[in-house]
Amino acid sequence: MELLKQKRYSESTIKTYSAYFKDYIHYFASRDLTDIKTEEINDYILLLIRQKNMSGSEQNQRINSIKFYYEKVLGREKQLIKIERPRKEKNLPDTLSKTEIQNILRSISNVKHRCLLELIYSAGLRRNEVLNLKINDVDSKRMLIKIRGGKGKKDRYSLLSANVLIHLREYFMAYKPSKWLFEGQNGQQYSSTSITRVFKKSAGKAGIKKRVHLHMLRHSFATHLLEQGTNLRVIQSLLGHENIQTTEIYTHVSNLEIGKVINPIDEIISSK
Repeated sequence: MELLKQKRYSESTIKTYSAYFKDYIHYFASRDLTDIKTEEINDYILLLIRQKNMSGSEQNQRINSIKFYYEKVLGREKQLIKIERPRKEKNLPDTLSKTEIQNILRSISNVKHRCLLELIYSAGLRRNEVLNLKINDVDSKRMLIKIRGGKGKKDRYSLLSANVLIHLREYFMAYKPSKWLFEGQNGQQYSSTSITRVFKKSAGKAGIKKRVHLHMLRHSFATHLLEQGTNLRVIQSLLGHENIQTTEIYTHVSNLEIGKVINPIDEIISSK
């Protein structure tokens, strides 16, 4: 845990790795961890897959926590720890239409809650990114939002909407935050669980029946930009993706080209 902190891993990653490695320690409680063979580690992972039906993402995180111990803490060579990885899942991101987002925002009367969701969507932010924003990260002169220490500990800039800026000024006058752009009780950062609750409650009020999650706003931002004809490289920069392949997944969600396709059955039905 000390090494994870020294290497500046995020708090959520430290918490996840610690919990998963604790499971590993308990499983091999009667053993010296330095003597465990790669085959035994693979058997342990396979047992978890069968018992827990865990996702590929959790499988990778559990492997990463184990590899971190052997490679970083003990300093072993990488090639000595060869643990089987899951096949990468290719799940398409869930999105909302512009009308659905409009209805969600219209259902919110609290100016702080509305600004939170407007900023996430209009700048394509992750939940932690919006909660970590400070007042001076809003650059109204250049109409930019500065995201500090995003995923991968990288800074980037994203868009600041003129309309959202008006609402932010209304919010600022009403709440007068002192450090964080969005503060909870006693000037602390706004709660991540609270913002999730606000979004789901607002979606319910807006009459959206499908299962929603906060990250859909970021996915929707990217998809709508693509449908408007925004260059993929620009979207990659705004989202803070290291690889263009990560951004390219939105080409499978966008209606930009799909909407131009003429369904062959329409010609068949029309000819009848």
